[in-house]
Amino acid sequence: MQTSIGLTFPGHLKDESIICYICKRFEVDVNIIEASFSMSSGWAILGIVGKEDEIERVFRFLTSKGVKINKVGEEK
Repeated sequence: MQTSIGLTFPGHLKDESIICYICKRFEVDVNIIEASFSMSSGWAILGIVGKEDEIERVFRFLTSKGVKINKVGEEK
């Protein structure tokens, strides 16, 4: 499964390596399509490839951290 998502990061996560953690902790491939970060907030558009259940685990992790997720596109 391949999906594209838009993420909005709250400022309190500025010192955490969220995207790096996803690459190491979950069985997915991540492509950073576009991103911008500042001291107060950040956003990123990512392409994620992996099994559907593993991508759902990534979504649960991101939500638990306070990251807002917007699905942009999806291919099976």
